[in-house]
Amino acid sequence: MENLTLSQVVDELKIHHNEPLTEDRQGETLVLDAAEPKNFNGRRFYIESYGCQMNFNDSEIVAAILQQDGFGMTRNYEEADLILLNTCSIREKAEDTIRKRLRVLNNVKHQRKDVLVGVLGCMAERLKTSLLEQERIVDIVVGPDAYRDLPNLVAKSEEGQKMVNVLLSREETYGDISPVRLDNNGVTAFVSIMRGCDNMCAFCVVPFTRGRERSRNAYSIVAEVQDLVNKGYKEVTLLGQNVDSYKWENPDTKEMVTFAGLLELVALVSPRLRVRFSTSHPKDMTDDVLHTMARYDNICKYIHLPVQSGSSAVLKAMNRTYDREWYLDRVAAIRRILPTCAISTDIIAGFCGETAENHAETLSIQDLVKYEMAYMFMYSERPGTLAARRYADDVPTEVKNQRLQQIIAQQNEHSLIRNQQDLGKVVCVLVEKPSKRSNDDLCGRSDQNKMVIFPRENYQIGDYVDVLVEHCTSASLRGKAIGLSNFGQ
Repeated sequence: MENLTLSQVVDELKIHHNEPLTEDRQGETLVLDAAEPKNFNGRRFYIESYGCQMNFNDSEIVAAILQQDGFGMTRNYEEADLILLNTCSIREKAEDTIRKRLRVLNNVKHQRKDVLVGVLGCMAERLKTSLLEQERIVDIVVGPDAYRDLPNLVAKSEEGQKMVNVLLSREETYGDISPVRLDNNGVTAFVSIMRGCDNMCAFCVVPFTRGRERSRNAYSIVAEVQDLVNKGYKEVTLLGQNVDSYKWENPDTKEMVTFAGLLELVALVSPRLRVRFSTSHPKDMTDDVLHTMARYDNICKYIHLPVQSGSSAVLKAMNRTYDREWYLDRVAAIRRILPTCAISTDIIAGFCGETAENHAETLSIQDLVKYEMAYMFMYSERPGTLAARRYADDVPTEVKNQRLQQIIAQQNEHSLIRNQQDLGKVVCVLVEKPSKRSNDDLCGRSDQNKMVIFPRENYQIGDYVDVLVEHCTSASLRGKAIGLSNFGQ
């Protein structure tokens, strides 16, 4: 495939995209990919994931590497010979959660001296050997770019050594590894398209824990997506710290594949496959991406576009490399090209030096955009970041919390307004699981990423169902099914 130009690959995929689906291509929803390996060596691993979607995808890569080495998987840590925690360092609370979990696992260590405990991911890279010294039950510390070395590290740990590998790479993408799908719904899957980040946002540890940005081979991504479709998956989410900066050069044709081009390639794999992506950066989101989304019905009309602050002065201090006006221009482009597109965001309350006027600008940008949903946090200083080195964390905690509560209250109002706009409409829902509150109900997301709940009747997980929206809250929609959807047909 790599000898073909991008336009030739697109043409080839379009032929199959427009073909009617045969019964075998529609497939049955699978339950779990994590079968016992053929070379099972009698040892089992258990893995817990914390933090972002990228971490969960990394855990699937780790599972594949360990299975190749003969490890079986267990969902009960008390049965495991190797217990792994895939960690997050984005906020202090995330690291505290891991430390509490390690104290729980300490009881397992006391009962079974031979069990190994490993810390993976961003926290592993950031704290390195201090994890081995302070958390005495930790045997192995592995950074995000060193997962291939796990079998070697485990072998040496079994001999009694404490092992660390947190080396960062400029090349590693794990593009040749087929992840073991750990989510047991068999409907949705994450596909990593790039690793690392070149943006030096002042508040963020990611460039230090995940290294420099590098994009994965576009055709390996398409192959992974095709494999998921063949196994019955109905939705993929393309993952990257900043998907809009994806850029891969075909070594044979020298043709450059941008994110807009990759998005088209993935959308063309199957018209019955929903395509999502996360996360976008306002400085890099192009109209080309928006026009590609508009051309394909199976690319979900939903964009997560973090604003962080509505104040240009705060954005400059954050080193976000865009200002308020630029951000609002990108929102205007989304509204113009994709009128039905839902937009969510990230907001930080109380960044260094934030004034009451700066905070008011954040509230005003919320009013202007009226996001469908937002992830909202108080600023948490992370050691080693630009903000920690340059600025004083000078907004009092009580002021941060007060501002955060105002942001949350306003967002709840906007989420309710946006959901009320769907009342009386029919939305296509991909059924993901039973409702948490009642096994008599099913739930799944709409094209706009809104959670929709409806009576189970005879519908199944993995079905596309048209649902008439009758009620809503700020968090979800509720309605009744009117039949299977003809989405993608």
